[in-house]
Amino acid sequence: MKKHKLLPGLAFGAILLATGAAGAQEIKRIPLPNSDFPILQAVVVPPNASTIYLSGILPEVSNKEAPKGSIEAFGDTETQTVSVFRRIEAALASQGLTLGDIIQLKVFLVGDPRKDGKLDFAGFQAGYTKFFATKEQPNKPVRSAFQIAGLALPGALIEIEATAAKVR
Repeated sequence: MKKHKLLPGLAFGAILLATGAAGAQEIKRIPLPNSDFPILQAVVVPPNASTIYLSGILPEVSNKEAPKGSIEAFGDTETQTVSVFRRIEAALASQGLTLGDIIQLKVFLVGDPRKDGKLDFAGFQAGYTKFFATKEQPNKPVRSAFQIAGLALPGALIEIEATAAKVR
């Protein structure tokens, strides 16, 4: 009697597993409704995807003549954003991935003293849109951006954590 009660449940579970596996082969990117803003509302990653988590990445010095640890040494927010995404791109390439495989970004921005201590979101966005939602690289990630009090690297205005996923 117990066998008969379990069989329908097992059969239903097997059907769910089979249809779930068959239907979830690709990463699903869900755009923001009625928006052209270059981020996604959600991303669905299937169980057959590999996921990589990158630690927070900071910018490289862009002006070696500027005082060490100064904003001038690293550049404005746009310059620093471009630097960080180039570093992320290199880290991903070492794992066989590209910026198009990024599914999530966490962006930490320090208030720029030249902007009355407010984060330079426009500068960040100018750098970001060179890498995402472009003709060359149309994929967009989900993203959060935060203003924080400071970073471990003096002069840095931005740090970005990235998560990438790829069906292999």
